[in-house]
Amino acid sequence: MTEILFYQLTEQTLEQVLPSLIQRSLERGWRVAVQASSEERVEALDAHLWTWRDDAFLPHGSWRDAAAAEQPVVLLPNEENPNGAVVRFLVDGAAIPGDAAAYERLVLLFDGNDPDTLEAARERWQAAKAQGFEVTYWRTDENGRWQRQA
Repeated sequence: MTEILFYQLTEQTLEQVLPSLIQRSLERGWRVAVQASSEERVEALDAHLWTWRDDAFLPHGSWRDAAAAEQPVVLLPNEENPNGAVVRFLVDGAAIPGDAAAYERLVLLFDGNDPDTLEAARERWQAAKAQGFEVTYWRTDENGRWQRQA
């Protein structure tokens, strides 16, 4: 069964959180897709992942790459899954894909400080539960560690 994880970002930005979550997914042997809301955002994330840390490297490509199917991480602005990812990160309000049940895990990262984004996440939570998905909600504690809230 597909697990849908909701990560509420309040103290850190997407750029601070996403790379480490991708890295953990790769350490588990999972192929990853990261879906953003636009091509411009995909390009910005692509540039960021090349430089996010001096001592780490996240092998990735974009949906435009001829070898996208071979990449462990693919960034894209649509519902495609060229690399056969089992984990899909949804950022910047990217919609839950129509084939959500084909993934082991969907991870929705959202800005918990924006009331409209927070309300949209609540609606997605309710819809995911109504569709029978296993859903969990995560937020950082006062020490910056992710804690399951629900």
